[in-house]
Amino acid sequence: MPNNQAHVFNPGELETQQMYKILIGSVVPRPIAWVSSKSKDGVLNLAPFSFFTVASRQPPTLAVSIGPGVQEREGTIKDTLTNIRETEEYVINVVPEALGNAMHESSMHVAFEKAELTPEPSETISVPAVQESPIAFECKLDRIIPVGTDHMVLGQVLRARVDDAAYAGNFKTDIVKWKPLARLAGDYAALTPSFRLPKE
Repeated sequence: MPNNQAHVFNPGELETQQMYKILIGSVVPRPIAWVSSKSKDGVLNLAPFSFFTVASRQPPTLAVSIGPGVQEREGTIKDTLTNIRETEEYVINVVPEALGNAMHESSMHVAFEKAELTPEPSETISVPAVQESPIAFECKLDRIIPVGTDHMVLGQVLRARVDDAAYAGNFKTDIVKWKPLARLAGDYAALTPSFRLPKE
C-alpha cells in the first residue's frame, strides 16, 4: 500500500532545479571523476564530475555525464566537453579525501598549478593525468550521447595507473588506503568501514 506520509514529486510539475535537488540528494554517495582534458590549442583543463560510473566491462568503458555551465557560465558548454569533442582523449583521475580541497579549487576553473597539482604525462594519449591522484584512467572517446540537458561521455580505457600505495594486489585497489571522496547533494562524505552481506 502507498505510504500516506510520503512526498510525491512529478517532474513535469516541478522546475528543473527542484527535481535536480531530489535526484542528487537521493542518488548517493557518488564517486567523482576528476577529468583532465586539453583544448586543440593545448590549454589544459581539470574539472570534477559526480555523474560517473562504469559503462562496460569489455571493452573497459567509463561514463561521465556533463551538464551545462552554471552560475556565471549558465547555459554555456563546459570546457571539458568542448575539449573532449575536439581531441577525443582525456584522463579520469580519482579523488581521495586528501585532495578534496584541490578538487574544489579545480571546480572554480583554475589551472593545475593554481590548485597546486602536477601534470603527469600519459603514455597512450597527449593529455596528462594528475600526478597526486592515486588512480588514473587514460581514455579515448567512444561516443557522446545527448541526454536532455546533459551529455553522457563514454570513454574507453586505454591504460590504468594505480599507485602502489592504493594497490591491494590481485587487480584490486585498497579503498582503506586511498580513501575515496564521495559526493552527496551539496556536501561530501568519506567511506565508513565496509562490510559483507548477509550480516551475521
